[in-house]
Amino acid sequence: MTFGKPMHRQVLLLATAQALFQTTAVLVMTIGALAGATLAPRPELATAPIAAMLLGTTLATVPASMLMARVGRRPGFILGALAGAAGGFAAAAGMWTGSLLLLAAGTFLVGVYQGFAQFYRFAASEVADEDFRPRAISLVLAGGVVAAILGPALAQWGGPLLVPVYTGSFLLLALVSIVASVLLLGLNVPRPAPRAEGTDGGRPLGAIIRQPAYAVALFGAATGGGVMILAMTATPLAMTHHHHHLSDTALVIQLHVLGMFLPSFFTGSLIARFGVLRIMLAGVALLAGHVTMSLSGTDFVSFASALVLLGVGWNFLYIGGTTLLTETYTEAEKGRAQAMNDMTVFGVSLLASLSAGALHQLLGWQAMNMLLLPWLGMAALALVWLTARRRRPHRRYSVR
Repeated sequence: MTFGKPMHRQVLLLATAQALFQTTAVLVMTIGALAGATLAPRPELATAPIAAMLLGTTLATVPASMLMARVGRRPGFILGALAGAAGGFAAAAGMWTGSLLLLAAGTFLVGVYQGFAQFYRFAASEVADEDFRPRAISLVLAGGVVAAILGPALAQWGGPLLVPVYTGSFLLLALVSIVASVLLLGLNVPRPAPRAEGTDGGRPLGAIIRQPAYAVALFGAATGGGVMILAMTATPLAMTHHHHHLSDTALVIQLHVLGMFLPSFFTGSLIARFGVLRIMLAGVALLAGHVTMSLSGTDFVSFASALVLLGVGWNFLYIGGTTLLTETYTEAEKGRAQAMNDMTVFGVSLLASLSAGALHQLLGWQAMNMLLLPWLGMAALALVWLTARRRRPHRRYSVR
């Protein structure tokens, strides 16, 4: 693919913005629980900074979608990046002053940044034509490959840069967010056309959600997000508990994030060839493989193998769910349909992050992962059900 066409250049810009945003999110996931552990009065509160980030995302998703439906993508995306910069400075101040509350407030603002940035993939679908749309979504998410390398590296390099530890990491997060806000000045996504009075605003949200394809897309993406966040949040704590060095933890997180985003270069093509539901079902199988590898031991290879499978499984479910979701709403309905999807996905992820520290403390790494199997079983059944439903004749499953 060349980048001579305007839509290709806009997708490249969005992929770069995704790389920068995801760098900040991966940085928080790498050291958030470790930074929290240095300030938390109880071990169960160590994951509070990660939970605060996901809370920020959950609360920001609907307002971000509604705002961008009115003013356009570019102002919203720039505002989100500036919130990320403010969050980096606040988190650094929290480390400097020894305040877990201020650290969590900073990561909350990083979550607000994420609440806006989650719509990069939808913006890519809006600048792309129908044939290019699945690849555009995949290529934007492929920007996370850069984050897989840069996020843990900045977290590790910035850790001892200043005293107290990790203060420098959060200052680097602020710098990355500022760079993203400048880059986004070049974005050109078509502004939403004003709707004339009395024209159709689309179906009510309840009618959109009740579509089988929407419900399965949402459940699949929420499963991928929740399972991934639960395991990823607990990984640094588990590896520290089993006497792994921070450099080993950073490498495992790097491999995990590569697993999350490297397949994005071909996930769109796989969906086009095999169908979205088969790819999502493969994602569930890969997440089950993560559980299997987590039960194989607590050495470096077991952690690394499990986290790579976790990343690839999330990728298939997330891109597949996003692609399936775009079939279920019209232009007039996209704001509320997208917002409800992302708010639910990050609400589930928030609950997963809040429970990760306590579940690891109570059950340990391996037993905690075994709890994921019934959840994955329900996701597989939902996908099989929709596949069978779509094979029945004389049914419509899409608004297009």
